[in-house]
Amino acid sequence: MSQTMLASSGRTLLHRKVFDMVRHKSYQSKEFNKVLVANRGEIAIRVFRALTELNKTSVAIYSEQDKFSMHRQKADEAYLVGKGLPPVAAYLNIDQIIELALKHDIEAIHPGYGFLSERSDFAKACDDAGIVFIGPSHDVMRRMGDKVAAREAAIAAGVQVVPGSDGPVTSVEEVQQFVKDHGCPIIVKAAFGGGGRGMRRVDDPADVENAFNRATSEALAAFGDGSLFVEKFIERPRHIEVQIIGDHYGQMVHLYERDCSVQRRHQKVVELAPAPALDEEVRQRILADALKLCGSVGYQNVGTVEFLLDSNGKHYFMEVNARLQVEHTVTEEITGVDLVQAQIRVAEGKSLEELKLTQDNIHIHGTAIQCRVTTEDPALGFQPDSGRIEVFRSGEGMGIRLDSASAYAGSIISPHYDSLLVKVIAHARNHPNTVAKMVRALKEFRIRGVKTNIPFHLNVLQQPKFIDGSVDTYFIDEHPDLFQFKGSQNRASKLIRYLGELDVNGPQTPLATDLLPKNVEPPIPSIPAKKPPPAGWKDVLTRDGPSAFAKAIRNNKGCLITDTTFRDAHQSLLATRVRTHDLAAIAPYVSHNFSGLASLENWGGATFDVAMRFLHECPWERLETLRALVPNIPFQMLLRGANAVGYKNYPDNVVHKFADLAVKSGMDIFRVFDSLNYVPNMVVGMDAVGNAGGVIEAAISYTGDVSDPKRTKYDLNYYVNLADELVKAGTHILGIKDMAGLLKPEAAKLLITAIRDRHPDVPIHIHTHDTSGAGVASMLECARAGADIVDAAVDSMSGMTSQPSMGAIVASLERTPFDTGLKLDAISKYGSYWETCRQLYQPFECTTTMRSGNADVYQHEIPGGQYTNLQFQAFSLGLGEKFNDVKKMYAEANEVLGDIIKVTPSSKIVGDLAQFMVQNNLTKETVVERAEELSFPTSVVEFLQGQIGQPPYGFPEPLRTKVLRGKPKIENRPGEDLPSLDFAKLQADLEDKHGRKLREVDVMSSAMFPKEFDEFETFRQLNGPVDKLNTRIFLTGLDVAETTDVEIEKGKTIAITLLAHGKLNKNGEREVFFELNGQVRSIFVRDVEASKDLVVRPKAIPGNRGSVGAPMPGEILEIKVKEGDKVDKKTTLFVLSAMKMEMNIEAPITGTVKRIYLAAGTKVSPGDLIVEIDP
Repeated sequence: MSQTMLASSGRTLLHRKVFDMVRHKSYQSKEFNKVLVANRGEIAIRVFRALTELNKTSVAIYSEQDKFSMHRQKADEAYLVGKGLPPVAAYLNIDQIIELALKHDIEAIHPGYGFLSERSDFAKACDDAGIVFIGPSHDVMRRMGDKVAAREAAIAAGVQVVPGSDGPVTSVEEVQQFVKDHGCPIIVKAAFGGGGRGMRRVDDPADVENAFNRATSEALAAFGDGSLFVEKFIERPRHIEVQIIGDHYGQMVHLYERDCSVQRRHQKVVELAPAPALDEEVRQRILADALKLCGSVGYQNVGTVEFLLDSNGKHYFMEVNARLQVEHTVTEEITGVDLVQAQIRVAEGKSLEELKLTQDNIHIHGTAIQCRVTTEDPALGFQPDSGRIEVFRSGEGMGIRLDSASAYAGSIISPHYDSLLVKVIAHARNHPNTVAKMVRALKEFRIRGVKTNIPFHLNVLQQPKFIDGSVDTYFIDEHPDLFQFKGSQNRASKLIRYLGELDVNGPQTPLATDLLPKNVEPPIPSIPAKKPPPAGWKDVLTRDGPSAFAKAIRNNKGCLITDTTFRDAHQSLLATRVRTHDLAAIAPYVSHNFSGLASLENWGGATFDVAMRFLHECPWERLETLRALVPNIPFQMLLRGANAVGYKNYPDNVVHKFADLAVKSGMDIFRVFDSLNYVPNMVVGMDAVGNAGGVIEAAISYTGDVSDPKRTKYDLNYYVNLADELVKAGTHILGIKDMAGLLKPEAAKLLITAIRDRHPDVPIHIHTHDTSGAGVASMLECARAGADIVDAAVDSMSGMTSQPSMGAIVASLERTPFDTGLKLDAISKYGSYWETCRQLYQPFECTTTMRSGNADVYQHEIPGGQYTNLQFQAFSLGLGEKFNDVKKMYAEANEVLGDIIKVTPSSKIVGDLAQFMVQNNLTKETVVERAEELSFPTSVVEFLQGQIGQPPYGFPEPLRTKVLRGKPKIENRPGEDLPSLDFAKLQADLEDKHGRKLREVDVMSSAMFPKEFDEFETFRQLNGPVDKLNTRIFLTGLDVAETTDVEIEKGKTIAITLLAHGKLNKNGEREVFFELNGQVRSIFVRDVEASKDLVVRPKAIPGNRGSVGAPMPGEILEIKVKEGDKVDKKTTLFVLSAMKMEMNIEAPITGTVKRIYLAAGTKVSPGDLIVEIDP
């Protein structure tokens, strides 16, 4: 605006000032002693603070639902209103509020914002009762608060307006006619109120009816009046609003403008003052029009004039908010004016001049930003959340202001009111500095128990366009990246939840015995600080590659050791339950003191699925963790040929992808075997490993006894010929996998000598179990006969169904040509660690039922791990004294199946048949005789069909024919016809199901173990990093008053103390009390056993995206689907009314509606299951 225009405007205002001083000369000035705030929450407290600073008595009102709200406690006096009324209606009851004010000698009422703040009938009721309404007069409120009347006033004052309806619209037909006249887009909005409620944009004429109905319903619920106004929607505007204040003597000033363009669903999210990147002439025109309009109607007190500014710099009047705004704070920060105090002083009759609020005294100092932190989940379409705040830690410091009411730990966020939790206001010298200060403050916040929109705010604040200050109301819609959130880890809260479950419901991992973990701390031997471990065989492999590595192993002069302590030893002795936590603790010591190991067996086999099923940890993360801690020793794993680490055939591309990912994650040597020694199955695994760059160790599964000339099956020629095939297929190392410990010393000498003579240049690696007690002797014979590597476990984890003693082998070969190079002193310290550590796993200890090895393994041939499991089962079923009969039946079942090689999964097939024979009182003769009439275990039928491959000596007849009864037979490799797995589709489906970005290794886990992976992923999302807990606490929890330190990541340790748990409540829950880092926390945990007879609604399953529940308390207004419907992602399932808003709850995945649990009209609590979708 030019200087001439400004001068002219100033003269006009001066003339009006003189006129208005005469017009308002009768206004009586009076100081208030007692002021009531007809509002709640944050704004009520804001006004109370201003009253306290002015030395006035503050009075609160509160609804029944707000009995424990903070605003009630902050006031000098507080009184209940609206008893028996709904939560919102209580604050809209004008008669009761006036009656209460008269009863308690209230002189003035401040309405805050929302509720009755823009109701002219409330202002008039105050006037009629002789109570001062702190705001404009009721006549001005009626005219300005009504958007239609305000529009007419703007036109009369010569202020440009947006084309719109001449008055409130009361029917769909009126809106449809407006669309015909002016076209789309249009906007319908509440005539009385704001805040985005009762507001709908319409881009398509077909959507008019739905938008009208929804907007009317929301406006009526929020403001008590469903009247709507319709106007043309301006494309790409900025939302600029001017803060004004006028006194009773015709004086009026502006306090500059705010930019409120960052909006979602027409509700302001971030507000700035002053408006960045605003042309100064445009600014002056807007400010002048705001003063002109308000002056023309004789406006008194605080108000806001809102404009839309188009891309050409042309502004349009939108509305007047005849009240204090939520975002008044940013104006206060840049001008230094306390607007609430100014409101009160003006209402008392003070002039702006008396308050030193003349235009020439009002200046801009820096910039300010306000972020409204709400209890809404931006990842779920900003669905409001409610519940108890478990943790609250705010961001503070220089330039940060917090306005809140319920932001503290233990506060209950009500579903009945607005979701605003705290307003965060940052103030600095310029816009970029203010942005940086706000980002820092928001990052300091820690809020647990309810979801907040802080992640969204951070995305907005860090978006380059926002930092530049050039945003319009399309900003959020045009930046989908704002909705890409890095989820809060919330690790401490999740761990507390897990510990609460342990305290109330007991172990979350089934314990195999009645023994509990000992409260011990395994001694970790020291290692040199900052000194890298010595070079080892891993360095040779990395430098020279697999073939050269194998050659170097063969040329080594001593006997090398593979340490099985990290896998097969605990699989055999402790039910595969040893956790990464305890492996990682000793790993650096192993790296520094056992660099001469040929390999460290630490992965694959049963450890893969058990990690997810029972230890609740990721097997890939175990591998990656150990690789980082042990960089110098080759890692070795067990690969079941075409079965990878699973128990069935997979498409070939799955096996190849698995090997590739394993090598990338740190695996080196793959012991590839097949449970039937079926070479085509093994070749799949061998090729996969070779293509991935790993070391191929093709392993022959050993059974029988090559030293017994009476045994014609599995003789020396069988093994030598099989070795020929595997060498020809390209193995780097030949393995002998003696899974049952059947390789006697004499047999070992014969077998290794024969293979060594046939293949002098190929390294030979022997694996055995010490079930008979002869394992050490057999390994010594192998070494002398030419084996390059033998397997052993550290002494305290050796023997029985585990591997032979490392210390015994090392000591026996010392000072011989086969010296291992390992030191007994290092082995002793290593063993001491595991001797103590083993006590943590007493619930799975095999020695509970097994006191020693047993040479009868040579008769029944049960593999080591399976032997332990079968014995556990027998004793747990009270059949301990009949375990010998079980072993005998196992041997008979093996004969029935044709004397097959027994290793997972073939060993399970034999075990299934043995149990079947015991249950049906069958012998090896009668089971064949009655085969045509018996219903055999599925595993037996599938074996006889050929689904795991072809046994070396064929299938047993006539058993096979009798059992199959015409079922199809597979004569070739079982998996060769399986179609390739579409990993990209699987990943997309899994990410959709679990709601997070997954790694390739996660997808691979699901490819092999879909059910186990889904359960593990759900568990981890619910309970957090339980792998960081020490083992005793992980298994059985904390004792009362016990504290545990949990290092959740490097340099971040939390301290958790269990304090107590409460009595059972009506919901079948117990409140469990903890201290987290010295602060009291409590959670409610359902007591499963005590509440099993309670009838409770089913809850949505966390992590299962097809399980759709209520995001917060509310009422189901409408069910949009029916059972059996096919729904796409984002299809509306039901409409929920909550927090004065109507929300469309959409399908998170594509699928079929399996079941609808609740009907329209039902009141729901958070998490109540409403719709179940099958993907």
